[in-house]
Amino acid sequence: MTSATATNRSTRVRAKRFQDWRESLFIGVCLLAMVASLVVLLVLLVNVFWTGAGRIDYQFLSSYPSRRAARAGILAPLVGTIWMMVLTALIAVPLGVGAAVYLEEYAREDRSWKRRLAQMVEINIANLAAVPSILYGLLGLAILVRFLSLGRSLLAGALTLALLILPVIII
Repeated sequence: MTSATATNRSTRVRAKRFQDWRESLFIGVCLLAMVASLVVLLVLLVNVFWTGAGRIDYQFLSSYPSRRAARAGILAPLVGTIWMMVLTALIAVPLGVGAAVYLEEYAREDRSWKRRLAQMVEINIANLAAVPSILYGLLGLAILVRFLSLGRSLLAGALTLALLILPVIII
């Protein structure tokens, strides 16, 4: 073995050790940042639970909103949220699963126009999954609330949320 080869090999070994050291340092910093974030989250959750647990009782969950703090409750928003989730799931899950099954099983059978159309639809679904949710909200406001005159209704909100989660379900 020549001295040039030995020098080249030792240089590679030192470079590898330096790279390993830098990689270990980066992983350590990332782990430290993750642990610090989780500790802050845990402290906040414990604080919210500790200060709010005494205020949540049956009267608070079963009463309607009121201007008097002693009688105020969250029954209407709670029921509205549950209805919104149920309607959104009833709309989005069958459509999303049906579209996914069709795109995966039936649109790939032949080499005709259906396959090319399915590829275009898949590309557009992937693009729609990256659209910010505020744009879906504006779309729901413009089309469902104003153009179709659904107003500020539960159905308009559920349809907007179904459009928002549909690409994720299909993917």
